[in-house]
Amino acid sequence: MYKSVLTEREREIFTLLIKNKTTKEIAEELKISEKTVRNHISNTMQKLGVTGRASAVVELIKLNEISL
Repeated sequence: MYKSVLTEREREIFTLLIKNKTTKEIAEELKISEKTVRNHISNTMQKLGVTGRASAVVELIKLNEISL
């Protein structure tokens, strides 16, 4: 069985990121702090071995973790 790279929360965050939401907007929508949003993004980038949100999004799309 395939195991997802992302946690449910990370998937929510990246789904909102690709909808062009800011860190602040994501935090408000998910009722978490902006720092928590940044931590989730940072953790995901580390897991994927990429630098930058755009690279993370590209990798996640390639892995079929998120879709446009």
